Amino acid sequence: MTQHAEPAVSTPPAPGPKETDGRTARRPLALRLLARPEVGVFLGAVAVYVFFLVTASPVRDGSAMANILYQSSTIGIMALPVALLMIGGEFDLSSGVAVISSALTAAMLSYQLTLNIWMGVVLALVFSLGVGLFNGWMLVKTGLPSFLVTLGTFLILQGVNLAVTKLVTGNVATDDISDMDGFAQAKAVFASSFDVGGVQVKITIVWWLVFAALATWVLLRTKYGNWIFAVGGNKESARAVGVPVTFTKISLFMLVGFGAWFVGMHQLFSFNTVQSGEGVGQELIYIAAAVIGGCLLTGGYGSAIGPVFGAFMFGMVQQGIVYAGWNPDWFKAFLGVMLLGAVLINLWVQRTATRR
Repeated sequence: MTQHAEPAVSTPPAPGPKETDGRTARRPLALRLLARPEVGVFLGAVAVYVFFLVTASPVRDGSAMANILYQSSTIGIMALPVALLMIGGEFDLSSGVAVISSALTAAMLSYQLTLNIWMGVVLALVFSLGVGLFNGWMLVKTGLPSFLVTLGTFLILQGVNLAVTKLVTGNVATDDISDMDGFAQAKAVFASSFDVGGVQVKITIVWWLVFAALATWVLLRTKYGNWIFAVGGNKESARAVGVPVTFTKISLFMLVGFGAWFVGMHQLFSFNTVQSGEGVGQELIYIAAAVIGGCLLTGGYGSAIGPVFGAFMFGMVQQGIVYAGWNPDWFKAFLGVMLLGAVLINLWVQRTATRR
């Protein structure tokens, strides 16, 4: 009789915990969220809002909030391209006076040459883009730090603003352009208001949010956004893998020029005239809003949403102090505290994001 051997049946081992090492272990969700550049400033913005909501009762009114958002938008529109430039590893000290230079160009060319106001607006755009082109070209051709290049541009523009305005108009301010052809249409684009539930809302708030959405899409969904992060992280490594470093750097400075033009046009059509000595110091506000928003001074890290919350914090503090009835001189002190706090938080975030 032939016997058949039964096949051996092996029992699979009971499933156990999956082995991981330090490289594959996932960090807690809270740490991963805090490593996002915009989360820290969002929490800070909420804290500042709640603080003034409690201490300054006028903040609870809709018109007061509309005013706060307006102040934030005038900072935030410029903070966005400044933030993109910082992610790309550079910064621009001439952005504050460039806003005034653009407004002066549009006002004086239109008034003195009796042009339609839109001609002045277009020529001011060309001028502002040219300033950005000059900054970027000088940076990539000479290899000088952006601090030195844009400091030189800052001094040039500051002197030209005052000297040319006095030479052309005989005064430190431009002439009133409110009765010129095209003024009403340009004001509707750059400085109009609309009603929302009985509250007047400035058009700059809408533009601010539109630009923020566009900048976020560019950073996260386009090849150009990858180039910005690459040149900010390590431009030589970026160049080695085919990133057009020269184009990226110059175009980022030109984006700052575009922002300066837009804010300059808003100021011109809001007040009908421009004071040539203004704008000094605003560049620090724009840079600080970007830093508070999570952008690192070393480049290669940041977002477009973070500077939106950073600008909101500035507007909230600036107007909140007034609504609370405090001495407005405290604004600078608050600004310094926020900036130092943001730098410390960003340092911690950077270490958390790179920790294995």
